[in-house]
Amino acid sequence: MLFTDRADAGKRLARQLASLRGENVVVLGLPRGGVPVAFEVAEGLGAPLDVIVVRKLGLPVQPELAMGAVGEGGILIVNHEVVRRSRVSSEDVAAAERRERQELERQAGRFRAGRPRVGVGGRTAVLVDDGIATGSTARAACQVARGAGAARVIMTAPVGAPGSASALRDSGSCDEVHLLRAPSSFSAVGEWYADFTPVSDAEVTSLLERAAQARPEHVSR
Repeated sequence: MLFTDRADAGKRLARQLASLRGENVVVLGLPRGGVPVAFEVAEGLGAPLDVIVVRKLGLPVQPELAMGAVGEGGILIVNHEVVRRSRVSSEDVAAAERRERQELERQAGRFRAGRPRVGVGGRTAVLVDDGIATGSTARAACQVARGAGAARVIMTAPVGAPGSASALRDSGSCDEVHLLRAPSSFSAVGEWYADFTPVSDAEVTSLLERAAQARPEHVSR
């Protein structure tokens, strides 16, 4: 299965999650790439949309490989196996955390453009990314949703590594994981998209604004 782009993937994911329509759901996109997917899921479910801001902690010598993640609410996830194998010091982890928390705060403020966070307390939180590789960012996002009081946390993505999905389920970070594709040959999220153009801050902000205008009664929670 090859997705045309993130919008196409989101529409397909929404169809798989159709049983949630009519429930007390809030859709939370992981910026940046998860938000265009989440926008289509929210449209398909008739649910409000917000971001759940988390930042990957990349290895000092290989930034694209996550050694952990940080999320809103002071959440810190460290992949101790990656840290051990890469011989990363605690000082390196702390420096990455400081740097990414600054960016997290900047992103959250810009994306919401002064709007309050959509309330997730007592609701089903459907977290959406464009793919799950190591699972560190997804795990942090799930913990942020739980910390905000979500009654049920569902992590979703069009494609992901089978081992990472299983680890998410086994860790108890979320109640359910839904993937359209979990290929044994998984190596990178972008390989499953014909168009995997990077998503800009402006695109994320625009999609959130469109969603807020469509369902303003939800955004004021």
